[in-house]
Amino acid sequence: MLRFLVRRFLGAVVTLFIISAVTFMLFYAVPRDPARIACGKVCTPETLELIRHNMGIADPMPTQLWNWLTGIFLGRDYPGFGNCDAPCLGYSFVNREPVLGTILDRFPTTFSLFLGSSVVFLIFGIGTGMVAALKQGKATDKLASSASLIASSMQIYFVGTLALYVLVYQWQILDQPGYTPFTDNPAQWFSGLLLPWLILALIFTANYTRMTRSQMVEQLNEDYVRTARAKGLSRQNVFFRFAWRGAMGPIVTIFGIDMGVLLGGGMITEKTFSIQGIGLLAVKSAGNNDLPMLLGVMVITASFVVICNILVDACYALIDPRIRLA
Repeated sequence: MLRFLVRRFLGAVVTLFIISAVTFMLFYAVPRDPARIACGKVCTPETLELIRHNMGIADPMPTQLWNWLTGIFLGRDYPGFGNCDAPCLGYSFVNREPVLGTILDRFPTTFSLFLGSSVVFLIFGIGTGMVAALKQGKATDKLASSASLIASSMQIYFVGTLALYVLVYQWQILDQPGYTPFTDNPAQWFSGLLLPWLILALIFTANYTRMTRSQMVEQLNEDYVRTARAKGLSRQNVFFRFAWRGAMGPIVTIFGIDMGVLLGGGMITEKTFSIQGIGLLAVKSAGNNDLPMLLGVMVITASFVVICNILVDACYALIDPRIRLA
């Protein structure tokens, strides 16, 4: 297991380096004048020249990439703007603050959105899928399959806006969505994120319901499951001890991908409910032409995806004893 984790960690470092280099090249080599874009919509000639100097536009592209990479470990000084301590993912000339500091300020909001929605869609999605597999071919199975198909075809920006209008503004059943730190007021933290949790979980619940049902049905038809049933084990024992563990692998894989993406920011959800997380930060940065901030968000998002995939691979040995990680 240790050798596997070391190999995966080294592979993750190489992967993140490639992603960072390619993203940097796209943002800083493709535009004709990246300094003008990074300067934002309101930019004076003096500020533009200062940004060009800080970005090292006159240097070759490999030198610019090297300066950005070394800044991650050593920090970097931006004359006329400020200092960016290590780890430094760049400096936002629009917001006039280090990129990583802004992302870390938004991370608790995005993490809270991920945490609550994950609890909802894992419990209801997996639970509904298991019930549908257990009642295969019956009315319960058909109802669950139809509901998941309808829910998966919905869009967050439509369902979220409709739910916001009906449940918050018209009926006033739920509070206005927003983020309050959990340590300040747990009740307000819960009530402010409840509607975004439910809407985000609605889409994911449908996907996990279909995934769980298909995997459980496949496992229930495996020879080892039918053999266990023929030997006299109860249906409940076979269902949870054998079929469930066999179906966990693909579900955990999908959750690992979803976890990395959600931790990187649920852009549509945060935009719909005006939640100040990493996703909304990326949207605003794109609108403000804030290239350093966009680059930082993409690197952080890629890091979450890579790390979550490593955790998923490490969990395989615990879920399925047939897998051995050397």
